[in-house]
Amino acid sequence: MIPVPPAIQRIPWKLIAILGGITGFGLLVLYSAAGGSWSPWALQQGLRFLVFLGAALVIGRFPIRIFEDFAYIAYIGILVLLIAVELLGFVGGGSQRWLNLGFINLQPSELMKVAIVVALARFYTQLPPGNTRTFTALWPALVMIGVPAALVMLQPDLGTALAICIGGVVVMFCAGLPMWWFGSTAVAGLAALPVLFSFLHDYQQKRVLIFLDPESDPLGAGYHISQSKIAIGSGGIGGKGFLNGSQSHLDYLPEGHTDFIFATMAEEWGLIGGLALLFGFFLLLRWSTRVALKARTRFGQLTAAGLTMTIFFYIAINLMMVMGLAPVVGIPLPLFSYGGSSMLTIMTCVGIMLAIENDSKTGTRRFH
Repeated sequence: MIPVPPAIQRIPWKLIAILGGITGFGLLVLYSAAGGSWSPWALQQGLRFLVFLGAALVIGRFPIRIFEDFAYIAYIGILVLLIAVELLGFVGGGSQRWLNLGFINLQPSELMKVAIVVALARFYTQLPPGNTRTFTALWPALVMIGVPAALVMLQPDLGTALAICIGGVVVMFCAGLPMWWFGSTAVAGLAALPVLFSFLHDYQQKRVLIFLDPESDPLGAGYHISQSKIAIGSGGIGGKGFLNGSQSHLDYLPEGHTDFIFATMAEEWGLIGGLALLFGFFLLLRWSTRVALKARTRFGQLTAAGLTMTIFFYIAINLMMVMGLAPVVGIPLPLFSYGGSSMLTIMTCVGIMLAIENDSKTGTRRFH
């Protein structure tokens, strides 16, 4: 037998197959959503995936010490980009979230989902274990989470702000902060909901009210979710067939290639297609969870746990949104929805977790 070169053996073929399967399925849906054409979405999405996959594999070869050393610098750099969005960003879909870099419209708030996890992981790695129950373990983390979340809320982008908060809170939880802190914060948050609701923009308030009473405005604020439910329900068990989705092809389903792409898929592929996609996401999350459990260092463990929750948050909120189980907040479906910034974020998460996985295969477990 011809010996397999070590460089080939180190390539994570199973992970590539999972990522390729999810993205490939998404390309078929984008092809159909464009009326049976590779442009303007499927071809560009496929090229992005190949580029970002290559970048993730390269990132995976980096020593994790690099991510730890540059965690704060990356956080500050993306914080500056968020400020630049407020000053220089262009408006799209009623929100000011993007910076035009020519080859891609970059959404810095997407990258902050990764940066906040890595920065907090470094913070709690440097903090002595006995100090996790003191106030010094709490207030710096709240500031690090609160500042970018507030900037993102100004864009306005409630979904991404929540994702930043969730990723940070998961790192805090895994770092060993007292449970009563989380419990008391949750109670205080519930009590403050009426006040927080008043700070939302008018269209965000309408989305929350429509979520509570979907039929109150079916042709206005509730139009998106009503059409999404119709598309998903009409797909049945096996779907209407590839290229035969009426809701998306007749433009009844808004944003059928981005936020509501799951509804576009479910109409044509039905329950079977939905379960196949969920199985792909399950395999991806199982891999990332194993990386967190087997991490050799405290930094690697906290980072992998936070990034796993970031990916899970994408999936859970998008699926709940299109099914009417959560308000519409504009969260894309990972690797499936059309968009460069969200794919860049997911593949960056994958690359960092690959680096953690490679690190765990060498040396002994080390926590401090």
